[in-house]
Amino acid sequence: MNIGIVGAGIAGLCAAYDLLHAGNQVTLYEASDHPGGLAAGFRDPAWEWHLEKYYHHLFESDKEMIQLVAELGIRDKLFFPRPTTSFYYKGQIYPFDSFLRILRYPPLDLISFIRFGAVTAFLRYTKVWRKLEKYTADDWMTRWYGRKVYHATWRPALINKFGPYYQEVTMAWMWARLAARSFRLGSFVGGFQTLVDALTAAVQQRGGQIHLNNPVRRIEPQTDGRLALHVDGGVASFDQCLATTSPALLARLAPELPAAYHARLLDLKSIGAVVLVLALRQQLLTDGTYWLNIPAASPDKLQNEIPFLALVEHTNYLDNSHYGGDHIVYCGDYVTPDHPYMTMMPAELETLFTRYLPKFNAAFHPDWVRRSWLFRTPYAQPVPTVNHSQNIPPIQTPLPGLYFASMSQVYPWDRGTNYAVEIGRRAARQMLAV
Repeated sequence: MNIGIVGAGIAGLCAAYDLLHAGNQVTLYEASDHPGGLAAGFRDPAWEWHLEKYYHHLFESDKEMIQLVAELGIRDKLFFPRPTTSFYYKGQIYPFDSFLRILRYPPLDLISFIRFGAVTAFLRYTKVWRKLEKYTADDWMTRWYGRKVYHATWRPALINKFGPYYQEVTMAWMWARLAARSFRLGSFVGGFQTLVDALTAAVQQRGGQIHLNNPVRRIEPQTDGRLALHVDGGVASFDQCLATTSPALLARLAPELPAAYHARLLDLKSIGAVVLVLALRQQLLTDGTYWLNIPAASPDKLQNEIPFLALVEHTNYLDNSHYGGDHIVYCGDYVTPDHPYMTMMPAELETLFTRYLPKFNAAFHPDWVRRSWLFRTPYAQPVPTVNHSQNIPPIQTPLPGLYFASMSQVYPWDRGTNYAVEIGRRAARQMLAV
């Protein structure tokens, strides 16, 4: 078959990798100037390694990714350090990545600690997520963790992750976060760009064509049963097409999809992301914390003590010698696509975010910032609501020959590169089975 793929992110590349292996012709169209999607990196002239635009790491349970890495011959480039994850509470930083450290977290007395441990253990080892998806995470955790424990731990994370939608998110999503994660976090020698480069090269070596800076404008059925992709260079016809876009974008690109499927796409909710990357001259989190969870009481980020969701000091995870001695800090947030953060000027957003950094290190001064970068995307985090398994559109759409693979379909698992690999390869299997 002659197959067209919309998007050269990890899902699109993985689908192409398998489709080419089966003897098909594959052409990928990517709107940006690089493959890899949100996993792609960038590199400052002073750095040895690439850095991800949006902070990334793997878990030891990410079997799909580990298998792909082995196939690509780069298993020796994958490693799993054990960084420190902490909570910021009343002006202090408390490590929160072992039971002994959790016991020392001030909001949890002994009874609260026992309750936290028991409920967390149940979630980590139970397999009955379909029963949990009938409840919102907010209601279920308030009941079983108790209001005190929930408000001191998971509620701020839900607010920060989903903003105005936090009370709608299904408990199955929270189950998946606890069931699949590990204390050791994986990365690649050279950054995730090492994976992107290896996967891109493998696709091209198998004969795949990747057209960058070439967005698809429309997907249209033809009278001969094939599909036409309207691109900037004209129109290309294919036996099958795979869209790896957001649901809303697919709805715009393929208006001839049946009304029911079209409506399912538009009913799916999602959150965008904004990430400010700072190259600092000095270490910010001197206790060695990699990931610092930020408190939140309101979905309106500007009403909280700190106006972003996470502070991630990347060089407390990977040695700063790979980054020319810079101390790399991410200030990240998930926001709705119409949030002011999505349109603020970079300098304005940098001023807003860095204003709060002295809370974490009183010595911080704006002169510490050697350079900064701002990255934004309107589709970063799907919002899975109650009984979300009933809302997921099938990979094989009702439009003959058209398939769809996105982060909105990896439920109950959370978005991430491992599940981009899984959904891309699953889509390829369905396309080959026809």
